[in-house]
Amino acid sequence: MSKIKNAFTNGKAFIAFITCGDPDLETTKEAVIAAVNGGADLIELGIPFSDPTAEGPVIQGANLRALSGGVTTDKIFDFVVDLRKSVSVPMVFMTYANVVFSYGSEEFIKRCNEIGMDGLILPDLPFEEKEEFEEVCNKYDVDLVSLIAPTSEKRISMIAKEAKGFIYVVSSLGVTGTRSSITTDLDSIVKLIRESSDVPCAIGFGISTPEQASKYSKIADGVIVGSAIIKLLEKHGKDAPKYVEEYVHSMKAAM
Repeated sequence: MSKIKNAFTNGKAFIAFITCGDPDLETTKEAVIAAVNGGADLIELGIPFSDPTAEGPVIQGANLRALSGGVTTDKIFDFVVDLRKSVSVPMVFMTYANVVFSYGSEEFIKRCNEIGMDGLILPDLPFEEKEEFEEVCNKYDVDLVSLIAPTSEKRISMIAKEAKGFIYVVSSLGVTGTRSSITTDLDSIVKLIRESSDVPCAIGFGISTPEQASKYSKIADGVIVGSAIIKLLEKHGKDAPKYVEEYVHSMKAAM
């Protein structure tokens, strides 16, 4: 039974993305707890990768800071064991296929299950190639979360039919980052998804203001925010968690 859907039972879901180890794992832990205290319903934990192709400069910077601080996948697994003592909301990893593949897909996904991670998002994994990961995810009860982009077009229904956990609707073309406006026809995309699936969908990429959170939570079942939170961590470092809590609270209130 997917625990992820619990994130969508308390009104519209606010999903916070935080890169593990930026500036250090202790601050990541405090930032996650602060986000949950602020009202986050689901946490996406980024496992840093040296070549994060879907990310804009803000999250790329977070990846580089975390890696130069010596964060490894094993350290992140141990960190999650500790984090799970204080955080009960659903959590998913967001990383790149290469990270999972080089660790050993079976071993990586099995560890996810053991440490209490509920899902996995691999933005660079094409729908057509998801099978090898999906089989292992199903075996260990970890949801492989599907992404639907404006370019998915004819494949939207197909992807939605097979989706698990929640569907990550990519709001715009290009990389992650805050945007002043989003021009994609998200209403039509979400409508197509709803015709094919009852799995909740959340909109991400470019959402940073309470106004945007309010607007997109009316279209979808939740919103995903990453860059705006990472900017707070970049600006305030170890003092960031209190700002993260205030920010998440303002976003959740707008929804």
